[in-house]
Amino acid sequence: MTGWARSLVVAVAMLLAPSADAAQAYPERPITIVVPAAPGGVTDLLGRALAKHFTQAWGREAIVENKPGANNQIAAELVAKAAPDGYTLFIGPEATFVVNPFLYAKLPYDPIKDFTPISGLVSIHHALIVNPALPVKSVPDLLALAREKPGGLNYGTFGIGSTGHLNMEMLEHDTGIRLVPVHYKGATPALTDVMAGHIQLMFISVGSAAPQAKGGKVRIIAIGAPQRLAGLPDIPTIAESGVPGFEAVSWFALYGPANMPAAVVDKINGEVRKLFADAAFNQTFMAPQYFESLAGSPAELSARLSSEAAKWSKLIHDANIKLSE
Repeated sequence: MTGWARSLVVAVAMLLAPSADAAQAYPERPITIVVPAAPGGVTDLLGRALAKHFTQAWGREAIVENKPGANNQIAAELVAKAAPDGYTLFIGPEATFVVNPFLYAKLPYDPIKDFTPISGLVSIHHALIVNPALPVKSVPDLLALAREKPGGLNYGTFGIGSTGHLNMEMLEHDTGIRLVPVHYKGATPALTDVMAGHIQLMFISVGSAAPQAKGGKVRIIAIGAPQRLAGLPDIPTIAESGVPGFEAVSWFALYGPANMPAAVVDKINGEVRKLFADAAFNQTFMAPQYFESLAGSPAELSARLSSEAAKWSKLIHDANIKLSE
């Protein structure tokens, strides 16, 4: 076990101290769910779904507070400094905890000591998309063109260190191709430029790519999933297209400030699992977005954080990814 993983396990054990009395009274006032993105993104959608469920389950209002910026640091710092009473929660993309620590020399929060893991939420498979004018209809086509024109293809990201950036860095690392990143402040403007032909390709969530592909505005050449998706059975995976074992995903989870009472964590965790086990919720919310549930125990989330940290720290080191400022 790495030092990072050992510290995480110890921290989680310390954070989840028993306190049944706190859970019996919780919640007694409104709950704020902080999301590190503007309205309309995945974290915002998840936050509003949880807020609605918590409000209905407990009869206390739960609201979403959008705090975008600085690769999730603004929102994370706000939650890290909040009281550990369960009334301030955080929906964090994995980058907050397993990427930022390896990109920044200093963060305004400690990804291990300042948070209580509560539950995983969803994972999202990414689609590898290209502008329809690009003479590429498969991953082998793309690799051949990239090798023919090293550095001649531009791809969009939603920021340095974003999953859209790191997944493409991983593809370059695994295949030996060289592409040029163009960093945007979000996935939507990058997608817009792929459709307009200003850049040639990008990784983006399947839920965002599928409607544009059906409208002929982009072409999905492969999916970064371990197997083909039921909703898109004709689109191959990247792994079956000549890059064995390759997956391109992003995932999101729910956290609170450090030192939350274990009983309160358990109560929130239980409602998260209940929501994600609901058939109607899966049909109306999860399936249309191609989301896959990660709802589980705090220990399962902690283990995922540890393994992902090892994965991305190696990639960031090997690819020599550095921030521009």
